[in-house]
Amino acid sequence: MHRRTRGAALACLLLTAGLATGCTTESRADSSSSSATPDASASSERAGRGEAGARAGTEPDTKAATAAAYRKWGLEPLAAPPAPPATKPSPPAAEGGGVPVISEIPTKQKIVFLTFDDGAEKDPKFVTMMRELKIPFTMFLTDAAIRADYGYFKPLRQFGDGVQNHTLTHPNLRTLGASAQKQEICGQQTKLKAEYGNTPRLLRPPYGNWNEDTRAAAASCGLEAIVLWRESMQITNMQYQRGDKKLHPGDIILAHFRGPSELKGTTMTEMTANLLRHIQEQGFTVARLEDYL
Repeated sequence: MHRRTRGAALACLLLTAGLATGCTTESRADSSSSSATPDASASSERAGRGEAGARAGTEPDTKAATAAAYRKWGLEPLAAPPAPPATKPSPPAAEGGGVPVISEIPTKQKIVFLTFDDGAEKDPKFVTMMRELKIPFTMFLTDAAIRADYGYFKPLRQFGDGVQNHTLTHPNLRTLGASAQKQEICGQQTKLKAEYGNTPRLLRPPYGNWNEDTRAAAASCGLEAIVLWRESMQITNMQYQRGDKKLHPGDIILAHFRGPSELKGTTMTEMTANLLRHIQEQGFTVARLEDYL
């Protein structure tokens, strides 16, 4: 027995020298106790090898899964977005105490930002599509459009997509006085906080219409910026504000939660697929607006 024990100890010593396995001749229970505090450097090295190995082993699988998901929706994969900046670009300076008004993010990278407004259409296939494609986007929601089914937007929120303010009832804010604008904006802040757990930082005025009372009301309600857009998605094509009819780095794109009744028989997922094709054809990819603003 003594000879077998010495042989086991020698084997373990050789294995330890060659593989850093932490082997011992003690009982299994004692071994578990004594190995609870392994050498930190060896543990770190093993962890590093394991993580690298996992990445090496899963990266092709991840790419294949991504390609398969895009194929399901009739698309080619978009390029991965760059890492968000360590410091967010500064928005343009606002005058008179109101919030700034922006239509694009200052960047030289070929990224654009997707935003979806209102919330009238609640197509479950859209939730599946965005979960599978992992496309980041920001929702500007109106209470009158979403109150029948607040729950529809919660999975999208859980994917990391932002929930932002689009007023309570979707009025043309220019036609309202200061106090009425404040009620529309602050009231939606309260609603969205209660339903989704976050207080919005961004406001999109319905129809893109705003005035100085809008800027002041937004600031008083705790919002940080009014967000407009540079392009808007229709059914198969985009409308451009610039004469060159092209995307530019940092552009914010407007789309809507709309279904076949408003899209002439086209579904929301088909409209979104058309949008993503336009982005890819022009050599752009999609980043998350809240990472930059």
